[in-house]
Parts: sequence; structure tokens; C-alpha cells
Amino acid sequence: MSLRLLIDEDSQAKLLVNLLRKAGHDVVTINELELSGSDDTVVLDCARKQERVLLTQNCQDFETLHQLNSIHPGILAIYQDNYSSKNMLLKDIVKAIANLEAANIPLINQFISLNHWNY
Repeated sequence: MSLRLLIDEDSQAKLLVNLLRKAGHDVVTINELELSGSDDTVVLDCARKQERVLLTQNCQDFETLHQLNSIHPGILAIYQDNYSSKNMLLKDIVKAIANLEAANIPLINQFISLNHWNY
């Protein structure tokens, strides 16, 4: 299974985008859509309109938006810690998405921490 992903501005490292595409995902970035610097509500509305799961490191803001309106294709949040040794590497993000897919967890209307799927 592959996901239709919208990569938020804070997560659109070229290597990550390439790894996700190589894993078979349909990936679009905020830069590719010329939405750099857009408000988070605009980004989430774009994900809704394009029916794409949003991948972001802006966890707090998007969790708040999810609580205000949980109708969306899904939000995958990557939490980063002050201790870099606890942070997910790019390959870990791709693996966590694969683990989540393998578990057949529905993503629609969900806010999911990818960190919990990094094993």
C-alpha cells in the first residue's frame, strides 16, 4: 500500500522526499505547491482538498488544528526531542510509515505520532 502524502515545510528534506517516493508513496511538498510560508490552516486545507495525509514536525500546531476540526485525511506527526539521539532519522520516518501501513491502522481523521511506530 502506498500513501498520498503532503510534506509540510518543516519536513521536506530532499532525501526524505526521495526515500518516500522510492518506497512507493505519492509525495508532494509544500514548496512544490508554492505554499511556502503559508498558515497551518492553509496547509491542512490543502491536504483535505488533495486528499493527502499530512506529514509534519509542527506537532503542537497541527494537533490543535486536529482538535478543532478532525475531518482530514490524516496527520502524521514527527516529534523531535532536545536530545538528537532520540530523534528519528529520515530512514526511521520511512520505516515508521511502513510499520503503520502494515498494521492497517486507518489514517482518516487521525492525528498519529510516527515516533510510536519507530521500531
